[in-house]
Amino acid sequence: MTLRDRFAPSAVRDLIDRIARQSPARLAIFAFAGVIGFFTLLLMLPQATASGHSAPGVTALFTATSAVSVTGLTVVPTGIYWSTFGHVVLLIGIKVGGFGVMTLASILGLAVSRRIGLTQKLITASETKTTRLGEVGSLIRVVIVTSTTLEIALALLLTPRFIALRENVGEALWHSLFYAVSAFNNAGFVPTADGLTAHQSDWLLLLPIIIGVFIGSLGFPVILNVLRTLRHTRKRRWSHFSLHTKLTLVTSSLLLLIGSTLFLLTEWSNPATIGGLSGPGKLLEGLMMGVMPRSGGLATFDVSQSHETTWLITDALMFVGGGSASTAGGIKVTTLAVIILAIFAEARGDRDVEAYGRRIPPETLRLAVAVVFIGATTILITSLVLLQISGSTLDRVLFESISAFGTVGLSTGLSAELPPAGQYVLAALMFVGRTGTMTVAAALAIRERRRVIRLPEERPIIG
Repeated sequence: MTLRDRFAPSAVRDLIDRIARQSPARLAIFAFAGVIGFFTLLLMLPQATASGHSAPGVTALFTATSAVSVTGLTVVPTGIYWSTFGHVVLLIGIKVGGFGVMTLASILGLAVSRRIGLTQKLITASETKTTRLGEVGSLIRVVIVTSTTLEIALALLLTPRFIALRENVGEALWHSLFYAVSAFNNAGFVPTADGLTAHQSDWLLLLPIIIGVFIGSLGFPVILNVLRTLRHTRKRRWSHFSLHTKLTLVTSSLLLLIGSTLFLLTEWSNPATIGGLSGPGKLLEGLMMGVMPRSGGLATFDVSQSHETTWLITDALMFVGGGSASTAGGIKVTTLAVIILAIFAEARGDRDVEAYGRRIPPETLRLAVAVVFIGATTILITSLVLLQISGSTLDRVLFESISAFGTVGLSTGLSAELPPAGQYVLAALMFVGRTGTMTVAAALAIRERRRVIRLPEERPIIG
């Protein structure tokens, strides 16, 4: 076979189909890694930096991984280190990464074969939690159109405020678009040198960003389910939502309330964070920190100046993350909801785990436990490695590790202080955090097997 035949569209399509049949998760990971590699090369171009010199390989790789995995951790100041070209590259990387790993793999298959085959439909169904395969092709188009429409709407809301802040129209449009894409995709990147630190208590600027981050963290299945229900149902709309949508909305709202309340309690009098703000300003910051730790990654103050208690609360929120098939990371809110429901069912002595008139199958609970255990183990191993590499304290290392795993982007400043070995470790953790729990969950679900013979039941002692 000649080199030309090997890279012909038909050959590439056959290769993708073969990999997808053997391991759909492997196809997604390969596609995701390929995109990161492509953006790394772009960021290594001299025109990508403000100085005109090529960025070091570790810096370009770390930043590209952070952008495509929509994390937001950085080792250099985004606003001043990268040029306008570099910012455009980051914006495109965030936009591409926001589509999700499995959806990205399906788009790759569509570009090669000019159609979505059964294999790609199965892959995307796993990511978007869509059960009717015939809808997946149109779903990808709906995801692109819906996300882009919401980002444009958010940018239009932000533009007048940036103009009021004495920016010219061009700067206002660019900053509005960047913040809109970064917020909706929960990326945490900022295009300016001072970021949002100069805008504490600015309701007109921060509130639209908070709303954009919250909507993006819900996930495309929830957004589409809500839009379709509101469009076709006039009465009793809540009852027409899917169980996944109900669990995501309720759990996300509770986490927002709990996170905001705890943040205000711990930081109310801290002059280094929000202690000097007025009452309404503090409430706005509380609302922001109830949303941002679950993958938004934007902040209006130096997170390293927060109390250690606040760090611990933020760790918990970052570990949970946002909704399934969303731009957020973490173990996902539905995973937490299923485990809590199982605990309540066990406490009441119920045989089944139930919610909103539906019974949750046992395999879903087992999957939730597996995702939590794998996520916690990944963070534990990474923290041990970073402790040895950095020599820093456990609280800073744990915060940075969970932020990378949850694709959040909040930082105590440790990422920039790490040697190259530590930055490679964090880059790998961001990659795993964006692909790991999702692909593991898909792989475990696919591997479910039926056995003709079941062994006798015997219960070990628990607790």
